[in-house]
Amino acid sequence: MFHDTKNQVLGTHEIYIENVNSSVIRVAEVLRPAIRDNCPSIIVVHNHPSGDPTPSTEDILVTRELRTSAAMMDIELLDHIVLGQGHFVSLKDKGLGF
Repeated sequence: MFHDTKNQVLGTHEIYIENVNSSVIRVAEVLRPAIRDNCPSIIVVHNHPSGDPTPSTEDILVTRELRTSAAMMDIELLDHIVLGQGHFVSLKDKGLGF
């Protein structure tokens, strides 16, 4: 989700469709639409096909990389949310990668 300076949602972009087991995330592809659309902040959301929204080690590492890379472009990563079977986990709320 892409936000303006008042954190109003400007839009969403589907960047990846993952397979059943995993998804390889390229930070540049995640940030490209935000840079192109001049968005000052983003929230990244993805699902775990297993239904368990517990963040994986890879989720935490990607969050750190996204946060660092986004900051270099003056984009704030507001949160990274993992969805699963009617539940979600906010990595920011859990202090994972932030």
